[in-house]
Amino acid sequence: MELTAIIEALLIASESPLPSSEIARLIRARIAEAEDDLAVENENDDGENNSGLPEHLVSLANICEDSITVAIARLNHSYETSDRAFLCAERAKGWKIYTRPEYAEFVRQLFPGKKPSRLSGPAMETLAIIAYRQPVTKASLEAVRGVSCDGMLQKLLDRELVKIGGRAELPGRPLLYETTELFFEHFGIKSVEELPNSSELRTVKLPEPEDTAVAEEDASTEEILPQEDQDTFTAEDIEKQLAQTPSGVPKAEDVSSQNSSEQE
Repeated sequence: MELTAIIEALLIASESPLPSSEIARLIRARIAEAEDDLAVENENDDGENNSGLPEHLVSLANICEDSITVAIARLNHSYETSDRAFLCAERAKGWKIYTRPEYAEFVRQLFPGKKPSRLSGPAMETLAIIAYRQPVTKASLEAVRGVSCDGMLQKLLDRELVKIGGRAELPGRPLLYETTELFFEHFGIKSVEELPNSSELRTVKLPEPEDTAVAEEDASTEEILPQEDQDTFTAEDIEKQLAQTPSGVPKAEDVSSQNSSEQE
């Protein structure tokens, strides 16, 4: 019984992604359970235990995360050489088996009710600022873009790409916005550090909002405003990262809106 086959079985059976640490724990737990069962069955009168486990399974008793990562790399290599339609990819929550991007249009036929909707330029700009500078207030977003971001924030909240992460320790306790797990899923990354040029762009000095004591309105009651075409902050880096997404998950430009008929 190969380690790659065990990992493949776990990923197929699991409804949610599995991190390397959890895969290793599950394997160790199963080996320990098997050893205990065999020890009871093969216990001699003198109290000696004969586990009877094959040597290659005994070696899995101390499996670690690095071994899981190496095994998954071998598994993906076998998928590539045999021209399979799927691969193992790691996301924010862990490893999961995805269909390859070239088969995405076929897979999408399974979900005819979900109409893809492209994110507009202003929406991508707003999302880029939040992604690189999170957690961030609405006032900070507007200081960078130079226009009101109420409408764009509401659209991103509706698409579950952005969420409210708390309140800032500033006058008026304004809301803080940050990206969601769905954001990482769609862009094919595990954390903010994997964004293109993250270390550089996260330290660039941005325009500061004017000092104000007026609290931001709750996101659920914000009025959706018309879009404004502004180019004060581009999202080209995020779009490049999106193009490299290895899974068959719809790309960010195809993120389904909760209201598919809404036009931006």
